[in-house]
Amino acid sequence: MPSTLIVNARMVNEGRVFNGDLRIENGRIAQIGTGLQPQDGDQVVDAAGRWLLPGMIDDQVHFREPGLTHKGDIATESAAAVAGGLTSFMDMPNTNPPTLNAAALQAKYDSAAGRARANYGFYMGASNDNLEDVKRIDPLTTPGVKVFMGASTGNMLVDNPETLDAIFKFAPTPIITHCEDTPMIDANAKVYAEKYGDALSAEQHPDIRSREACLKSSVLAVSLAKKHGTRLHVLHISTADELSLFEKGPLVRADGSRKQITAETCIHFLRFDRSDYARLGNLIKCNPAIKEASDREALTRAVAEDVIDVLATDHAPHTWEEKQKPYPQAPSGLPLVQYALVAALELVHEGKLEITQVVQKFAHAPAQLFDVSQRGYLREGYWADLVLVEDVPFTVKREDVLSKCGWSPFESMTFRSRIASTWVNGQLAWDGTQLVGAPNGQRMSYDR
Repeated sequence: MPSTLIVNARMVNEGRVFNGDLRIENGRIAQIGTGLQPQDGDQVVDAAGRWLLPGMIDDQVHFREPGLTHKGDIATESAAAVAGGLTSFMDMPNTNPPTLNAAALQAKYDSAAGRARANYGFYMGASNDNLEDVKRIDPLTTPGVKVFMGASTGNMLVDNPETLDAIFKFAPTPIITHCEDTPMIDANAKVYAEKYGDALSAEQHPDIRSREACLKSSVLAVSLAKKHGTRLHVLHISTADELSLFEKGPLVRADGSRKQITAETCIHFLRFDRSDYARLGNLIKCNPAIKEASDREALTRAVAEDVIDVLATDHAPHTWEEKQKPYPQAPSGLPLVQYALVAALELVHEGKLEITQVVQKFAHAPAQLFDVSQRGYLREGYWADLVLVEDVPFTVKREDVLSKCGWSPFESMTFRSRIASTWVNGQLAWDGTQLVGAPNGQRMSYDR
């Protein structure tokens, strides 16, 4: 593998912004410094003052493989990911069949090998009847166990109280949860269907999948984690109401200890609110629902103030045809990986976040939270997963979308930064206009 020297970069890492050079050798960051000189055979990239960031680690994606590959698959969605500066992903277990045992987990790893353009990890799923499989999880094989404490696909809603308690007691990895109270949602859906009939639309989605349903379920998850001392990570926080459940402060404290209970929000909760349903309708229908402008503002502050620890996508593509169905039949989920990082950087341009905070939430924190080995930082010896960002405006166009579904909720929006280059394991994967080379994503490993 040829070595690469990136010079004149503005690097962002571990709370610092500094000018310098970075050398890649054998897939890893060999040297970080100033005035580094090219060696024989070096490919020299002049960053010319552009941002050089560690590649994003997305702790929540649905790449739809196996079983739902008409919407997306590991190859297509990881291609969209690297075009967006996302170099590692953690994929959800609610596929067909669901990932509920070690054999299904290994099958997903086998399917990703040689096809994924980004590095990959796969969650184990929990159900009402796979407790013994959860207990036997090898912590080195998965970032964590996913518990759907709300409606989900197939046999993955854990609503048996005894089973839920036992999962929190015995899971050998971090537990990550989708928190919405299903009985409350079902009751709301019945009321709104009777009230609106055929006029029911996505504009009622945040009322059906209500803030009360989110809060009730999140309270239960946090109480179980406190009861058993479980490492809990609550996904896609969508309301201001839930924020009081989480500790303010850095994920890793000054004494080296780590928060036991952590929270994530997603980029669409920071870029959209209820007012956008009139324009986008089912295109922004997702679970949990995008809610009020006041929630959007509170969540953005919570990211800045270290109440929310991780920023992710919950990338969940559906075909255009599926999204055109009437609201009750239209599936929930948005394709997001290709434009998530530039959407987050828009918050930097708006003065709501610092670029160091974006890097912390998108790269460092997922690595810290899930014990990811040698990724998520600009550090000598670490894998060279890098993204070069330039402050050049561009407008999202449908013809540029790489996800198999072929559309984006960000279409026609103009962002003030763009992804100029992405490297995965030291190899250029995206050159700013097109994919480069063969897929070279690796299975992530964990220091546990």
